[in-house]
Amino acid sequence: MLDMKFIKENVDVVREAIKNKREKADIDLLVEKDNKRVEIVKDLDRLRAEKNRLSKNVRNLRKGSAEFTDNINKSKEIGIEIKELERKVRELKDEIYKSSLWIPNIPHSSVPVGDATANKIMREWGKKKQFGFTPKSHVDLINDLGLIDFERGAKISGTHFPCYVGKGAKLERALINFMLDYHIEKQGYTEMFPPFLNNRETLTGTGQLPKLEEDMYYVGKDDMFLNPTAEPPVTNFHRNEVLNEDELPIKYTAYTACFRREAGSYGKETRGLKRVHQFNKVEMVKFTKPNESYNELEKLLNDAEDILKALELPYRIVLLSTGDMTFASAKTYDIEVYAPGSDDYLEVSSVSNFEDFQARRMNIKYKSKADGKLHLVHTLNGSGLATPRTFIAILENYQLPDGKIKIPDVLLPYMGGMEIIE
Repeated sequence: MLDMKFIKENVDVVREAIKNKREKADIDLLVEKDNKRVEIVKDLDRLRAEKNRLSKNVRNLRKGSAEFTDNINKSKEIGIEIKELERKVRELKDEIYKSSLWIPNIPHSSVPVGDATANKIMREWGKKKQFGFTPKSHVDLINDLGLIDFERGAKISGTHFPCYVGKGAKLERALINFMLDYHIEKQGYTEMFPPFLNNRETLTGTGQLPKLEEDMYYVGKDDMFLNPTAEPPVTNFHRNEVLNEDELPIKYTAYTACFRREAGSYGKETRGLKRVHQFNKVEMVKFTKPNESYNELEKLLNDAEDILKALELPYRIVLLSTGDMTFASAKTYDIEVYAPGSDDYLEVSSVSNFEDFQARRMNIKYKSKADGKLHLVHTLNGSGLATPRTFIAILENYQLPDGKIKIPDVLLPYMGGMEIIE
């Protein structure tokens, strides 16, 4: 959420952000409502001052006198008017708050303007493997080796709910445990295992609500939502708190299952694991001081990259354009891993800096030693990593001529001695 004062002083900047992010929000109506609120507050201050003056006058007047009665009646009339104006202010504040939730974050000046075609490839790592045979797609490899049962998963829950089986389930679990251990032991993150259900306040805090409600799975009886990612529960862990400056940056990592309806994604690639409704992901979340957040963004990106480097999977870093980044983000990098079976790059991580956009919604601050004042923290998060497309990349990059899969070296300790999936 943007500060209302900032919005009113930078209307053109905010309007440009709305346009460049391809959002729909009526900033003029929002400013009009806040101006109206300000005018009513001025009237309230004037009326309260007048009521106080009349109250003081009454103390010096003879009880029962005409002037005494006149002052009492005027004070009552003003009291009624004050209550009505206070009601209007409450209503306007509620309307302003709800309207503000639809105003997107301002993109950082380094973010390219445009749609997905304006995305910028920043760098690439690793060499694409040269095969002496035609590499199979992950769908064929999964079916040949019996790693995932899509048909029975669909029988249990519906289409695009994969059911990992046997060695496929073991590889998925190994991947999750490896990523968690790496972030904790090598990169200094604190592990968290948060709830999988979120209330509305939680998802509003990180910006999924109200905009993305149709993309999420909703539990109506309890007015709760299944995790779209670990970002909401982990970031909301410190909602309405004042953090210790000496502890910043605070770094958490967490595994959760993630649930997304993928509303509006019809017609996109739906075979195999590329687009599913339930998937696993290891998330990284940071709370930082404002002047350090962009350095921490680069470190967060490196932490996610390290997973792919350890797995020896070729990838590239893409800086997202204004039209391709999320509603709440100020700057986002995507990490795309190369999958030779489809000769394509697949997104396995988005790494974002939200600046104080989420912190303002969640009221997360720290007390500065420099000025003794409370300041909003900056929040960042990044996938480290999402497993479905990482799973795809492992199968397709580590496949052998006979259709077997070699286990990446870093996963061997998690596979119980299994070196080959066959």
